[in-house]
Amino acid sequence: MSAARESLLDAAMSALTTRAWPAVRMVDVASAAGVSRQTLYNEFGSKEGLARALVRRETDNYLAGVDRVLTQEGTVAAGPHDDAAGRVVAAAAWTLRTARTNPLVRAALTGCWNDRLPALPEVSAESVPIRAARPGVPGQRAASPGEGPLPGPAELVGQFCDRAVAALEPDWPEEELPALGAACETAARLTLSCVVAPAAPETAPAPGHIPASAEPRCEAETEVVSRLVRGAFARLGSGRGWGWRGRYGVTRRAGAGG
Repeated sequence: MSAARESLLDAAMSALTTRAWPAVRMVDVASAAGVSRQTLYNEFGSKEGLARALVRRETDNYLAGVDRVLTQEGTVAAGPHDDAAGRVVAAAAWTLRTARTNPLVRAALTGCWNDRLPALPEVSAESVPIRAARPGVPGQRAASPGEGPLPGPAELVGQFCDRAVAALEPDWPEEELPALGAACETAARLTLSCVVAPAAPETAPAPGHIPASAEPRCEAETEVVSRLVRGAFARLGSGRGWGWRGRYGVTRRAGAGG
């Protein structure tokens, strides 16, 4: 990614933290990034193109974080089942933290886009024509093939599951791979459910009391999703013969190709 493109996306994300997307002006994004408005239009074609690229970058960064925590050292516990659960718990906790702090990732995970966020219709790259320039408006290019339909909740759950299986299966007994896949899919769906409907702290504050920070709630949510994910992995060993739905809804089993 070019430095100008990265700077423009950073500027757009920064603007989104202080105002609603309809109030974000392209000229202000270009100015904050230190480039011309023509450069902005050359990179993204339109404000919608900028929004799509921003959402794609944020979801890609989220998935890169899932990969990172799944392979991170320090989550190993007593045995292979505990190790797997710990690594997927880390990915689930990363998902909760990211959804809590990044409104674009949360919207992509839940499918709930409010009026402060970009309205992004699902269109293919081929359906986006080159738009003629109007007086005073720089010419806009067509979307590139990499700017096709954005990932929604189902795809992101599938990506979470696929990444967890890919990270864990090399050291997993072949006869338990179907159970591993089912546990990873269950963990992914449970994690998404905690994003959609965050868990309340077990101990509610006294009436009229405003907590000093959101940390107790964050810790409670992480503890809840940890218990749910570990519960899914506790079934490993008793779930032989389970299959799991990988990307595109195709049921996979041990030894099946991807």
